[in-house]
Amino acid sequence: MGILSWIVFGLLAGMLAKWLMPGRDGGGIIMTMLLGIAGAFVGGWIGTRLGFGSVTGFNLGSFFTAIIGALALLFVYRLLRK
Repeated sequence: MGILSWIVFGLLAGMLAKWLMPGRDGGGIIMTMLLGIAGAFVGGWIGTRLGFGSVTGFNLGSFFTAIIGALALLFVYRLLRK
């Protein structure tokens, strides 16, 4: 259930990250969703490593972690694309 929840969180987080950081990105909605999924995984991993607790299931803390991870990856993606 953990991986499935991060995929769903990632899709939602990718959309929210795109909404919070508007701009021109290549790849359209598919790339944004993939960045969101990857960001959710990265955010969950970093959050767990930094001691924010384990990230399990659908809850508000996990969702915010996924959004932060997606925003971070979107930011890095934009830096690399320049």
